[in-house]
Amino acid sequence: MSGLLVAGTTSDAGKTVVATGLCRALARRGVDVAPYKAQNMSNNSMVCLGADGTTAEIGRAQWAQALAAGVEPEPAMNPVLLKPGSDRHSHVVVMGRPGGVLTSDDFPGGRSELARVAHAAFDDLAARHDLVVAEGAGSSAEINLRASDYVNMGLARHADLPVVVVGDIDRGGVFAAMVGTLAVLDPADQAFVAGYVVNKFRGDVRLLSPGLSQLEAMTGRPVHGVLPWHPDLWLDSEDALDLASRRSRGAGRRVAVVRLPRVSNFTDIDALGLEPDLDVVFASSPRDLADADLVVLPGSRATLADLAWLRSRRLDQALVDHARRGRPMLGVCGGYQILGTKIEDPWGVEGPAGAVADGLGLLPVTTTFAPDKVLGLPSGEALGAPVTGYEIHHGRVTRADGTEEFADGARSGQVFGTMWHGSLESDAFRSAFLAETVGVAPSGASFPAARERRIELLADLVEEHLDVGALLDLARGGAPAGLPTLTLGAAR
Repeated sequence: MSGLLVAGTTSDAGKTVVATGLCRALARRGVDVAPYKAQNMSNNSMVCLGADGTTAEIGRAQWAQALAAGVEPEPAMNPVLLKPGSDRHSHVVVMGRPGGVLTSDDFPGGRSELARVAHAAFDDLAARHDLVVAEGAGSSAEINLRASDYVNMGLARHADLPVVVVGDIDRGGVFAAMVGTLAVLDPADQAFVAGYVVNKFRGDVRLLSPGLSQLEAMTGRPVHGVLPWHPDLWLDSEDALDLASRRSRGAGRRVAVVRLPRVSNFTDIDALGLEPDLDVVFASSPRDLADADLVVLPGSRATLADLAWLRSRRLDQALVDHARRGRPMLGVCGGYQILGTKIEDPWGVEGPAGAVADGLGLLPVTTTFAPDKVLGLPSGEALGAPVTGYEIHHGRVTRADGTEEFADGARSGQVFGTMWHGSLESDAFRSAFLAETVGVAPSGASFPAARERRIELLADLVEEHLDVGALLDLARGGAPAGLPTLTLGAAR
């Protein structure tokens, strides 16, 4: 089988960027390529269709990588998705469907069945495509988890995949991280590490050359390129760390997005970032909401806990005050549920069974959590414009009789709520919503076209700055034999 594992020195090092760019660059060359990530830990997910035509849930990054590769997204591309509900437990999605809960106690040794499913999914993809670009998770040198690893070096060994390690130079310490990543691996794992890629470099690459030469001499492995930092690389991300890259422009109508601790599907607001007359910022205190023209309350993986967080910071009253002043507000999924009158959890989906909490009372709706998850790809019309989206939720929302409908959700005055993630990516609907709420004229911006431009830009950068031919040869031929083993303390 042909494939390549794009691993990293850390989380958010650039694995997703490199893997996405390679998917498009290889597709341009006529390679039938598919993306893959054995296990994601992310609350940013997407709905796709399984082989039997039923809806399934995978990580948003692999969904975007499938678009880059020119293939249909499917559950095998992300067979295990962990959705953190707290610091000590995650809800598990297996091949697109709910698969129970994984606790921190289970994590080191209780994943053998997940490994079996993940590796079977990889083998299936590899049998149907010329090449698989696999993305690792976190650091490839998490030695505390190595015994049960099936995402990084465990995957490399299973599928005989050459590994390219990506490091983020913008954080500093990239050479130490790259040498250290190799050195802490055992010799059998080191044999799969075939090279490096440096990400987010700013400045004259000639100044980096001495360090690259020393890295190659220390490790006996080549650097396959240096990707520059670029302000327009804004991809569908899996990692909430990426929220820092969504920056304010400092002009136009101010949109404040409440930064919930357990925010999910935060890419819902990406489309607002395209609008030239909007200044999109994140808010975590009442002061941040004071001068907002529009407030967005995004989705949450733990709605009851995030509602309690809002109250602990007095953001609940700030949101109520904003609405009482007649200023517009949009709640999406968990944010919509928080805007309602009551939230009930009789089955203990989010915590103790029987939990009940009053919402903010800004929309006449109630929410009841159920064990079965709703996954959907709905479409309809709102504010006179066509709108599509996707649904991922346990909460069933009931509108009071006579409540005005809005994108299968509810509206009361200038307070809007919908369960449809991604609705703002519908260009005509987004224009109608902004005209209705903040008086912004249609800009003509197209979100699908913007996503495609970003993928094309990334592929252009990969083609220009990485040795794609050498990486393709690696993927087809495997890691070279006889790569040196680096012993701790021996690198000088």
